[in-house]
Amino acid sequence: MSKKLFVGNLSFKAEESAIKEAFGQFGEVTEVAIIKDKYSGRSKGFGFVTFADDAAADKAIAEMHEKEFEGRKLTVNEAKPMEPRSERPQRSFNRNSY
Repeated sequence: MSKKLFVGNLSFKAEESAIKEAFGQFGEVTEVAIIKDKYSGRSKGFGFVTFADDAAADKAIAEMHEKEFEGRKLTVNEAKPMEPRSERPQRSFNRNSY
């Protein structure tokens, strides 16, 4: 079974290949995703690493959490499922609807 890890405090210049290489020493990395701003395309400073094996992921958490990577101390823990966004009421821009 696979396990996904949250990796925070990434350098804004970090590349997926470098992250895969750093985490690959603990086991098979099946996916690396750096989260980017949809308008600028710039990294948001965090991402996700998916391991094929749970034991390898646990070892990566133990070894990489608070370890320096490209000049910054990483935050590494098990990823939590994304919570659904709450429905916000629609805003009305009609001036007559006060």
